[in-house]
Amino acid sequence: MTNVENAIKYFYDNQNRMTDSYLDLVRIPSISNDADRRDDMVRAANFLNDYLSKIGFEKTEIFPTVLHPIVFAEKKSADPAAKTLLIYGHYDVQPVDPLNEWKSDPFEPEFRGEHLFGRGASDMKGQVMATIFAVESALQSGDLPINIKFLIEGEEEIGSVSLEDFIKGHKDVLSCDMILNPDAGMVGKDRPTLVYGLRGMTYFEVRVDGPKADLHSGLWGGNVANPAIVLSEIIAKLHNPDGSVAIPGFYDQIPAMTEEERTRIASNKLTEEDILEITGSPALYGEEGFTPVERQGARPTLDVNGLYSGFISEGAKTIIPAYAKAKISCRLVPNQDPLEIFELAKDYILSIAPDTVRTTIFLHSAGPAYLADDAPGVQNLVDAMAEVWDNPVTYKREGGSIPVATVMQRELGVKSLLTGFGLPDDAIHSPNERINFPNWLKGIEALIHFYLSFGKA
Repeated sequence: MTNVENAIKYFYDNQNRMTDSYLDLVRIPSISNDADRRDDMVRAANFLNDYLSKIGFEKTEIFPTVLHPIVFAEKKSADPAAKTLLIYGHYDVQPVDPLNEWKSDPFEPEFRGEHLFGRGASDMKGQVMATIFAVESALQSGDLPINIKFLIEGEEEIGSVSLEDFIKGHKDVLSCDMILNPDAGMVGKDRPTLVYGLRGMTYFEVRVDGPKADLHSGLWGGNVANPAIVLSEIIAKLHNPDGSVAIPGFYDQIPAMTEEERTRIASNKLTEEDILEITGSPALYGEEGFTPVERQGARPTLDVNGLYSGFISEGAKTIIPAYAKAKISCRLVPNQDPLEIFELAKDYILSIAPDTVRTTIFLHSAGPAYLADDAPGVQNLVDAMAEVWDNPVTYKREGGSIPVATVMQRELGVKSLLTGFGLPDDAIHSPNERINFPNWLKGIEALIHFYLSFGKA
């Protein structure tokens, strides 16, 4: 038997024991934004630290932060020339509200059919444990052909508030040749996926102030501008009839997509029917001239994320609200500068805002887009996934953002391999989160192939 076959056999021989450990981690309610769960956060960090130590990592350490601890571990190869792979993950999870919509206890994992249900089963405890079990299995086949480091944080679901400073202060500890981040996912079952692009973002808020207090609409309506109406009119002018963003200069720095790029994006076979089924929307909407998968990750967007104004409780109250506000995000593609886009948006909105109200705009956050089709180790990972699933790999430009990938590229000088074994219908961040268990098992096989591929001539 080859080393890969030995490692996979070891995994399946020990699958029940490993699965029990996975379930034990899911049982820990490590909700990072809940102050009452601080002890559970420490428990989860200790669990991972102890498990990594138990399977042979020579160095394991828990680093405290101002909030939740970071777990670091290192396993060295006997080969002094071996490359180093840094694996990123997070052990914190989202809150479980609304609890009454769960069909089972979110922290008592339950198998139903081919799915495992529980908070964190997919995002991202399932992915973290898959990477660990694959390392454990590969170690049984002989010495690893690569050095492996783990960096597992507990604050991803609240913005990774401590991570950037930790990376900046521990560059030597985290130095590596490759980075694996399995916090992405697959576009569908039996469709292994490599995410090679992430959109950046500019997130800002628009506030429109009118009268000094809410006014009686019968007395003052018709003489005083209504901030809710003004803001609605501003928002209505942020898009053109063809679905494109109306802000002047918004697209100026974006090069036209090449046929090669469009062909690669088209490897994502997500259909219009798939999108409608997943989202529950009655019909698609978007910028004309582009396919749905191109609009999903390779084109910039502008969306209203929240609106607030006036009386929003049950019943009636006849007022002209004193103010209205909207939270707006622009998802950006390479070559768009997030701060420049904010200034363009600000200038345009102020230019169309009437002088019957006071309009203020302020920036919440900004981050650049990310391309990593040339990340170190990419072909090894693609070959490993294609072999296990016996299907070609889908190359996806993700619509969202994974800020840690940008931070690691800037601070460590290495682009990340972004993948994962969750599916679009895993209901992450929602009630009844789940993972397709057979798909998860295949993911572990693929990781074994990947780790041991560096030992090939």
